[in-house]
Amino acid sequence: MLGTVLLLLALARLSCPSQGGAVTWRAEALKRLLEVFGMEDPPPPPAHFKQPPQYMVDLFNTVANADGVTKNPDILEGNTVRSFLDKTHSEEMRFLFVLSSVAKNEKILTAELHLFRLWPRATDGPKRHHFCQVSVYQVLERSEPDAPEGKKLLAARLLSLQGSGWEVFAITQAVRDWTEDESSNQGLLVTVQGLGGNPLDPPPLQFASGRDHHESKKPMLVLFTDDGRRGASLPMASFPGGSQEPWHSCLAATLTGPRSTRSLDRLQPCQRHPLSVDFEEIGWSGWIISPRGYNAYHCKGSCPFPLGENMRPTNHATVQSIINALKLSEGVSSPCCVPDKLYSINLLYFDDDENVVLKQYDDMVAGSCGCH
Repeated sequence: MLGTVLLLLALARLSCPSQGGAVTWRAEALKRLLEVFGMEDPPPPPAHFKQPPQYMVDLFNTVANADGVTKNPDILEGNTVRSFLDKTHSEEMRFLFVLSSVAKNEKILTAELHLFRLWPRATDGPKRHHFCQVSVYQVLERSEPDAPEGKKLLAARLLSLQGSGWEVFAITQAVRDWTEDESSNQGLLVTVQGLGGNPLDPPPLQFASGRDHHESKKPMLVLFTDDGRRGASLPMASFPGGSQEPWHSCLAATLTGPRSTRSLDRLQPCQRHPLSVDFEEIGWSGWIISPRGYNAYHCKGSCPFPLGENMRPTNHATVQSIINALKLSEGVSSPCCVPDKLYSINLLYFDDDENVVLKQYDDMVAGSCGCH
């Protein structure tokens, strides 16, 4: 996938094959680059300034470094994390999350309801409670959610009435039901009861609602999913213009500079060189939250005979180098300087519905180079 990205970035910067065709080539390159990132069109930037949920920002910082390169590969379950804010904006403990942005090919691995517990109300007298039972129900009948047949229990636990902070409830099966049948999504109901199951009025424990509380405390649904994408490269033969020669020559000039510089490059041993990817430069900074760009790196240099261990050659490359040096077979070139270790990157961005998504993409950064 890294090779595809480098080619597309080069094409997006082209001023050839002609000035008139540059716009078409750039648009086509950016379209293909979006396909690498699993999108058909770039999401529109949010209409107003929007702060991403702190949970998603913290998760990104835990998984990736400042450039988005994965530093902790075992944290994410799957390659996508989606967050959704409650759409009811009600003070009642009813919640509704619209999941239309979840793709049909995404496998739901885990779904969590995140609720912010407020400081408990002060109570007087000997009837003060120390614990309560919080239950989360999947609403089956919106008109009668309190009826036994109108809801299904998803999670329940005892909570202390001391302190405040986030509480997380697993609701995976309900979300799987909703993604299979969108019309079955009637929302969630949360109840607070005493230890014996008796209702508490007024409830001593409350959760922040989507209407009257700060953005950072709003109810949120978090989905951990996997779309099955694993570093697949895209075919590049169908760019406008028919022949591949124009873009190939422009690519060489874009990545490696003038001919005199390229001649010097061939004298340098195979090694890794910086290659900055700036999302603002390609017009994506309005919807990408983090990172603002990253260093993809690229491999450049010669693989002369004899290949030393510092060039990290494969056995096949060693044999090819010997055959090339001794000219034992016509048309056998010297080995190529290519990435031999690739890292994934992570993007934190706003999707078409202004939900915040964390997505991991394989094989996007050259970790090291070798002669292959």
